[in-house]
Amino acid sequence: MGLTNFILTVAGVSAVVLLLRSDVKQSATVFRRNVRHIRHWLEEESATASKEMEKKAKELSGKESAPKEDKH
Repeated sequence: MGLTNFILTVAGVSAVVLLLRSDVKQSATVFRRNVRHIRHWLEEESATASKEMEKKAKELSGKESAPKEDKH
């Protein structure tokens, strides 16, 4: 009886370990894919933001070079 319980316990723990191992591998794969997507989105946003900042800097420099009128 004791040997049977031991064998069943080992078989059960082994099955759980095998399932968890594959689950961890799948989770790691999904996590890496998500990180790649997030990094890509951040790079796109960074590029868009830098383009907008350059555009606004050009607009501001164009306004500063124009003569200012006194409103006295």
